Amino acid sequence: MALPGALAGIAWTLFATHTTLSVPALTGAIMCMGVATANSILVVSFARERLDATGDAVAAAIEAGVTRFRPVLMTALAMIIGMAPMALGLGEGGEQNAPLGRAVIGGLLFATFATLFFVPVLFALLRGRQAPEPIHGAVYVPGE
Repeated sequence: MALPGALAGIAWTLFATHTTLSVPALTGAIMCMGVATANSILVVSFARERLDATGDAVAAAIEAGVTRFRPVLMTALAMIIGMAPMALGLGEGGEQNAPLGRAVIGGLLFATFATLFFVPVLFALLRGRQAPEPIHGAVYVPGE
């Protein structure tokens, strides 16, 4: 669920910096998608563990967002700070790979926000409406 945010961030950043869509920009988009997916999986897997332990989807989503806030932010910031010199395109031939850095930075800014806020909300909404899973092959009958 964070990938649409990443795509929006990539498109917005490339547009705002007057950078054309090129092979380096698409490579940066792929890198950004990988990091955004990994961060989202981190949040959702923790939320599923907490859901199994507590049984409350909303509490699990909130706890996942709070507990995984720091690791997700550290991963994204490391990538953003690491790409900043490349995005500036300074030096001889630096403008060649600048679109890669710009795509990664823009995509991760939006994807990190989506991962930390939008993914837990959707987790709580979707898991809160599902019927409980049967225990050890038991048959679930609605209303019992």
